[in-house]
Amino acid sequence: MQFQYITTNPKILGGKPIIKGTRISVEFLIELVISGASLQEILKKYPHLKPEAVKEAFQFASYNLRNDVVLETAAHTA
Repeated sequence: MQFQYITTNPKILGGKPIIKGTRISVEFLIELVISGASLQEILKKYPHLKPEAVKEAFQFASYNLRNDVVLETAAHTA
């Protein structure tokens, strides 16, 4: 899947996925939504962001987590 608005750069935020042309990470946008922010509130606070870029950030996160599986293991001590 190709993403028009999402990029990574090791020199920006340690290579975290960000919205192109910004230092706003996909992770940060997800945290805003988790804390209760709506898309409209995010766009009001960060007016330089395009609505489609923010939506694509969520699509990017969903796409990249789609096949993740978390396994719990017990630590064994000797």
